[in-house]
Amino acid sequence: MVFRKKIRLGDLLVEQGLITDDQLQMALQEQKKMGRKLGNMLIEMGMIDEDSLLNLLSSQLSIPLIDLTNFNYKEDVVRTLSESIARRYRAIVLEERAGDYLVGMADPTDLYALDEIQDRLSKPVSLAIVRESELLEAFDRVYRRTEEISALAEELGQELSDGSEELSALLQSDMTDAPVAKLLQSIFEDAVQVGASDVHIEPDKDAIRVRQRIDGVLQEQVIKEIQIAPAVVVRLKLMADLNISEKRLPQDGRFHLVVSGREIDVRLSTMPVQYGESVVMRILDQTRGALDIEQLGMPPDLLKRFRKNFHLPHGMILVTGPTGSGKTTTLYAALQELNRPQSKIITVEDPVEYQLPRINQVQVNSKIGLNFAQVLRSALRQDPDIIMIGEMRDAETVEIGVSAAMTGHLVLSTLHTNDTVSTATRLLDMGVEGYLLATTLRTIIAQRLIRKVCSYCAEDYQPDPFETSWLRNQLGVESGQHVYKTGKGCLHCGFTGYQGRMGVYELLDMNAELAEALRRNDTQDFVDAAQRVPGYEPLVNVAHRYAADGLTTLDEVLRLAGESRDELIEEEVQDLELEPEQ
Repeated sequence: MVFRKKIRLGDLLVEQGLITDDQLQMALQEQKKMGRKLGNMLIEMGMIDEDSLLNLLSSQLSIPLIDLTNFNYKEDVVRTLSESIARRYRAIVLEERAGDYLVGMADPTDLYALDEIQDRLSKPVSLAIVRESELLEAFDRVYRRTEEISALAEELGQELSDGSEELSALLQSDMTDAPVAKLLQSIFEDAVQVGASDVHIEPDKDAIRVRQRIDGVLQEQVIKEIQIAPAVVVRLKLMADLNISEKRLPQDGRFHLVVSGREIDVRLSTMPVQYGESVVMRILDQTRGALDIEQLGMPPDLLKRFRKNFHLPHGMILVTGPTGSGKTTTLYAALQELNRPQSKIITVEDPVEYQLPRINQVQVNSKIGLNFAQVLRSALRQDPDIIMIGEMRDAETVEIGVSAAMTGHLVLSTLHTNDTVSTATRLLDMGVEGYLLATTLRTIIAQRLIRKVCSYCAEDYQPDPFETSWLRNQLGVESGQHVYKTGKGCLHCGFTGYQGRMGVYELLDMNAELAEALRRNDTQDFVDAAQRVPGYEPLVNVAHRYAADGLTTLDEVLRLAGESRDELIEEEVQDLELEPEQ
């Protein structure tokens, strides 16, 4: 039941000796100026920590303090309260029980809020205390903007159908209140809220598909109002300063906006498709900035070796992997550590993803002939110590990069290869002389991003026959040797079974044996020598180790290995067909 106990929080804190009377008076004065709750003011002013305050309230009110990060609440129960009411009163419905609702509140002493919540629920309320930061994160997980996006799309579609909203109106300078602007703002807010890396807007025959890439996997929302597609594309083109009259050719652009208090850069690409123009946007959160090297999640021994190599005065360091594997993030983390007043750093990128102070970042522009090779030649005349090349796309760029590494520069770059061993082969195929690679190449890192098992719904998993066969044949792992995990799906992970991603790294340090193989252009000897390098461990072995530790699933290991379940089934069938009849 709802209690009606009135607590004077300030007097209680003074009485318990958690703050002094002078501190209370100071906080009350600030509260009058700011219009904030007293508890929040005391925490912000550093007079008391949140846990001490909440534990005191829990004791005085005889109600539990619940850790939302470990509470498996249900979406339909939480949605018993509307989003507007839940956010306004900082309250969340945690459980529906036989005779009441368990409701968590950031401030359970707010009697007015209690009355409002009780009026909207069909059963009595029992209270719990929750941390406000955890509460806001829970809101973001539960109250996705799916319904809001659908409603705004319907409103825009109705206005376009009525003729009250013409495409020409989108050319006006002030369009923040236009339905199309509100729709896109809601899409961006939803994307930032769930940590999407990309947003796809794709017109189909009878609908528009809005897909967000979350933890490397696309999640889809379908909008029925196909007639709004041109308005959405025009609005986005205007934001990116593109040609709105050109619908036959692909276009690329970029724009900046503030979403939920975060500075967001958006890289936009349009492409003509069967039913209009498809738009893909890469979301770059500038508020976070580049990661520190310690945040990459590299194992300590591998990080130590990587760090040793990129602190060398000259040579070439390559980070390899497919698109979306986090290569640029790794290079930016290294640059963050190398960024010192005594070092001149120049980057050549397409596009520049994060702005770093003190570093000279150059954006490639092929439209005016400013390609990687041309920028690199100019960069070498700018007296750099360190050069970062966004990607080695052609033989000319590789040749200049190798020359720079030979002439006393540290060169960092990326290459699209699957592993460290095949990287040297690719460079030889691109025309680089083996003796030059042997002299300049210092280390190669191959990496992938794999999804982590959701810690809230993880459960033990027994490999099926196909996985058992693959583990035995490919990795030499016998059945029952490890206990694996899988996520059954819950609200915390959006019922995917996964929450967040982690890096998987393979590092190959050059040594005398590898260098000699390169000098002879002997790729097979290079492959054999790589297996003998101390500390070398193939990507799939590293990923399996993480699965054995319960951090990821066997499905993710198979995906990294390039194995599909269909292929495994087909192989099993073929093996059965080859077996002699008994």
